[in-house]
Amino acid sequence: MDGHQIVTASFGGQFYQLSAWVKADEMGIDMTLMNELGANMGELSFRDGSVSFSTPLLPKFIGGEYIVADFQFCFYNAPALAQALKDCGLSFIDTENSRRILQEKNLIIEIEKSRNLVKLVNHSRGYAYTLEGDFE
Repeated sequence: MDGHQIVTASFGGQFYQLSAWVKADEMGIDMTLMNELGANMGELSFRDGSVSFSTPLLPKFIGGEYIVADFQFCFYNAPALAQALKDCGLSFIDTENSRRILQEKNLIIEIEKSRNLVKLVNHSRGYAYTLEGDFE
């Protein structure tokens, strides 16, 4: 993946909207966050198992590790995710247009996907966001 995305997020009654340039491949993930004028509002890098994340936009408790994990849940290889989550005691259900992560019968994360939109809801942490872009 190498392209522009529009991110709309909600957490604790706060709403955020920004643009992101995302480059993700087998080597890692790089994201540049921008406001509507194109000014840099933060950067995230995930390489060799290490996350670097800085932004004045989001609360400090929203760590880059959560963003990387959510990105992986949305886009990474389903069998590999299923195995990694199984090793953590979680279930992973993948269909053509959705993904679900459960702990026993409790829905933790719900992801709906289409060609141009991905919506993630984290029920256990109380946040949601949508990503708009070309995901094919």
